[in-house]
Amino acid sequence: MTDELVRRYSGNPILTKADIPYPVETVHNAAVVKHGDEYIMLFRSHLRTGRSIIGLARSRDGFKFVADPKPFVTPARDGPFAEYEAFGVEDPRVTKVDDDYLITYSAYSRNGVRIALAKTSDFVQLERVSLITQADYRNTVIFPEKFNGLYARLDRPHSEISPWSIWITYSPDLVFWGESQLVMKPEPYHWDEMKIGPGAPPIKTEGGWLSIYHGVFETMDGSVYRLGVALHALTDPAKMIGVGDSWILQPEAPWEVTGYVHNVVFTCGAVPEPDGTVKIYWGGADTVMCVGEANLTDLVDLCLQHARPAK
Repeated sequence: MTDELVRRYSGNPILTKADIPYPVETVHNAAVVKHGDEYIMLFRSHLRTGRSIIGLARSRDGFKFVADPKPFVTPARDGPFAEYEAFGVEDPRVTKVDDDYLITYSAYSRNGVRIALAKTSDFVQLERVSLITQADYRNTVIFPEKFNGLYARLDRPHSEISPWSIWITYSPDLVFWGESQLVMKPEPYHWDEMKIGPGAPPIKTEGGWLSIYHGVFETMDGSVYRLGVALHALTDPAKMIGVGDSWILQPEAPWEVTGYVHNVVFTCGAVPEPDGTVKIYWGGADTVMCVGEANLTDLVDLCLQHARPAK
């Protein structure tokens, strides 16, 4: 069981720099959510400075997107966020909790990489909430439900002792976070042995919280980024039920194999549908945006029937 689990859309790539009404060099690593009768995509773009901003595109069907005329998030120019966003904002994730859409993104500066959190109710007005990590953190996704009154997030700090593993952390107010636990590590001599990181925000299923994550394998010709799945317990997301032993998607299409960064499929968003499928969105080679569909039951079964230990 490998990447036949994900059916690539025949119209890929669905968004490229040619589709953006302002100058950018890439369109990739996008969060996608449903807002009313629209799919909202928040995508990362490199500028010619080499630094990144976050744009917004809209779709009625989840496949054909039209970009807004201006970027949605650019580095703050004043206030407490300005110093920590000076080098760019990258790789957003979006989760709806109650009436707000919570947006996490990587804030780059001379001080390293921190995770910033903002919120919106309409994808017009944006309110920055807090810088919720120190450096060096990436790939932070928030669960769409609270647990015992606490928000929960998955993230990926880096340590030389336990490199690039996935942790869970809790918060009463989205500002102060703690009670961190390591929940998942890379598997030695495996497709994700070099590093792993949360991808799309977890999806609630009958079998558990499904997490689509990225895993990296280092080869003599560079690193390969693939996608895999893991399952967290419904009432205690720190408890891992299973991790799919094989990947669900790897770089194969020309725009995934060759681009700004070769051999990359990287997800920041997935949208579950009423018919039991899920639309998975991924950046191809850090250059374009793509989409595919999978059956949620197939992804859950991979975690249950073809599983490996989480750590």
